[in-house]
Amino acid sequence: MSSTTRRLLSLDALRGCTVAAMLLVNDPGDWDHVYTPLDHSPWNGCTPTDLVFPFFLFIVGVSVVFSILLRREQGAPAAGLMRTALWRALRILGLGVLINVLAWWWMPGVHLRFPGVLQRIGVCFAAVSAFALYTKPRTQWAAIAVILLGYWALLLTGGSLDRWVNIVSRTDTVVFGHFVYLIDPATGRGHDPEGLLSTLPSIATTLLGLRAGCLLRQDKLKPLLIGGVAALLLGVLWSLWLPLNKNLWTSSFVLWCAGWATLLLLIFHALVDQRRWPAWGRRFGVNAIAAYAGSELMQIVLPALGWQGPLYQHLFASWITPLAGPYVASLSWAIAFVALWWLIVLVMDRRHIYLKL
Repeated sequence: MSSTTRRLLSLDALRGCTVAAMLLVNDPGDWDHVYTPLDHSPWNGCTPTDLVFPFFLFIVGVSVVFSILLRREQGAPAAGLMRTALWRALRILGLGVLINVLAWWWMPGVHLRFPGVLQRIGVCFAAVSAFALYTKPRTQWAAIAVILLGYWALLLTGGSLDRWVNIVSRTDTVVFGHFVYLIDPATGRGHDPEGLLSTLPSIATTLLGLRAGCLLRQDKLKPLLIGGVAALLLGVLWSLWLPLNKNLWTSSFVLWCAGWATLLLLIFHALVDQRRWPAWGRRFGVNAIAAYAGSELMQIVLPALGWQGPLYQHLFASWITPLAGPYVASLSWAIAFVALWWLIVLVMDRRHIYLKL
């Protein structure tokens, strides 16, 4: 097996474990009873859950190296690759909007939202594909620095970083109106964790994945390790002036998450590529968008049909809560949800069904 194939196995495994983590934290049985590490920080700070989406975007950047950039080096024209990437990005973005529209149309009490996780993935994939095809590494590093420093300056000049009044939330309110994730009932201001301005630093997250993927492909593991540790330290140091904040996707948060993602990438490379461990998580990884989008649709269908509450109550809460408490019951539902989707992607993999947008 070639070294590139082994790296793709480790990358699929890492992507798959990240998707499984997404499903775990997005699907508790009871949102009022979630363990702190499995919930997002209320505002400033960073829990393990806050790392999950940045990890996925980082992996998107790494994947560009082993797909688009590799094909470019093999002689495929840049224009054709860019058109393919743009169409794929548009399909991912469109799927995200369709899921949001379905939730608004079918679920009572849900308002229409335009931004979202899939929408941000699509935008970041398109942007980083363009960087990979048309710029050199020096330009990419410069873009990362300009984005992080420029976004920091934008946040500072925008005034307070508090909820609802920061420049990111104010911009989301102006651009999207009430079509965002959260709306303050007192003021009517909106905020979306996948909003417009905060997509800029998320592109930097994906660009850092691109650069990490290039180092991995070149077997420059020591610089990769040093870079991961340096990103962690810089992120912590920067957080003294600019707090870690996933909702705002602050520049310090970008470096903090990229540091951990780099170290995790090295661990998966060491275990799967070098020590030949099984590529646990690969089945989620090769159907990542299908698993995520399918789980989102299930989150809509079960409550819309009135099934989720009774299923959770009868299968989990009714007997687990008296024995171990509501937090364990809620977590048990989330684990069962992940297990169900693991069975789905297992069957898909065995039948060689791979849904690609």
